Formats: sequence, structure tokens, C-alpha cells
Amino acid sequence: MTTGIPGVQRIELDVQPNDDGWFKESFHAAKLEAAGMPLFEVRQHNVLYLAEPGITRGIHAEPWDKYLSPSNGRVFAAIVDLRDGETFGRVETFELGTGQALYVPRGCGNSFCTLEPHTVYNFLVNEYWSPERVTVDLFDPELAIEWPFPRERLSHTERDAANPSLDSIRSAVRSSPA
Repeated sequence: MTTGIPGVQRIELDVQPNDDGWFKESFHAAKLEAAGMPLFEVRQHNVLYLAEPGITRGIHAEPWDKYLSPSNGRVFAAIVDLRDGETFGRVETFELGTGQALYVPRGCGNSFCTLEPHTVYNFLVNEYWSPERVTVDLFDPELAIEWPFPRERLSHTERDAANPSLDSIRSAVRSSPA
């Protein structure tokens, strides 16, 4: 399903209950391409375990595309378009459980907040990890992200909260080569 940010796609996954729990086909390249997702060659699969609700990370735009899906728990995801163009700074939010995935193209900032304890979040990426990225303050008033918990209940790194404002990166993004 397309979203308000070009290239970002929300994907509904088929979760099949069984006697022992459930099964889902989390990633099937041919089916995802048929649904409109671009060719996505996985280079790295990262799994993040988060013990408590309210753990918040981001906003990070790395030089790779991402395919995100929880295998346990739920997350609130806030995606910010940080690419030069008319949708620069546009925010779209999603709630993802085990039956949803999100495709986020490079240049879009990804952030999330856990909604349940014992959340397991999967990140498939099409480039190997590198430290290169553009970051934006989680609490930037221009973005006005409505996090699911009050700020004092969010657990975040000081680094993420001290990221630059959207306004301070605007000119850098617009002057960088495409």
C-alpha cells in the first residue's frame, strides 16, 4: 500500500495461526515486487530486542533501503522524508505488529517507539552497515511527531534527542549531490 511519502510502502503480511502459535512469510521478493516494491537484494538482516514499551530510536536516514517488520510486539514508526524535493520534511506514522511490514527507501528517516514489552524488530537492508547517515531530532517541533507516550515516559538516547533540527539540515540536504 502506498503512503504519503513517495517510495514508502506499508505491506500487510499474512499471519497464519496454528496449534503452536503462528507462521508468517515475512519477506518474499517476487510477491513484494508484484505488489509494487522495488527489487530489494538483502545484504544484512538485523534483529533488535527491546524489553520495555516506550523505547524510542531515530530519526536516522542511512544510505540504504530498509524493510522493517516486528516478529514480536508492536512498534509505532515515524518516517520522515529527508530527500531534496517537495515532500522534504513530510512525516507519516504507522503502527506495525507482526502482520505488517514497512519498506523505507534510502533518504527517508526511520524512527520507532516500542508499544509493548519484549518487542523484536527486524531490519533487512540492501547495503552493509556504515556509520554514514543524516539524523534529525526526535522532538523537532517542525516535525511535530505525536509519540504514543509523553516525552518523559520515552526511553531514548541522548544522542538521538540531540540530533540537529530539520531546519538546520534543510540547506545541507538541498546542496548535496543527488
